[in-house]
Amino acid sequence: MDELIEFVPPIPSPCINVCRIDRGSRWCAGCGRTNAEIARWGYTDDADRDAVMAELPARLAAMGS
Repeated sequence: MDELIEFVPPIPSPCINVCRIDRGSRWCAGCGRTNAEIARWGYTDDADRDAVMAELPARLAAMGS
């Protein structure tokens, strides 16, 4: 029986493998996301990911990263 294999492209992530949550801001020191944002990243929609991505530069700047 022939099976169809659907290619699902990987979801882009801001993760840079520096996974440490800042105690003051509660943001990851590497990517700037919160624990909740990291946890839902793989299954949330594009609009949510885009909204989070838009916040990250300011968060990282606020932490001095």
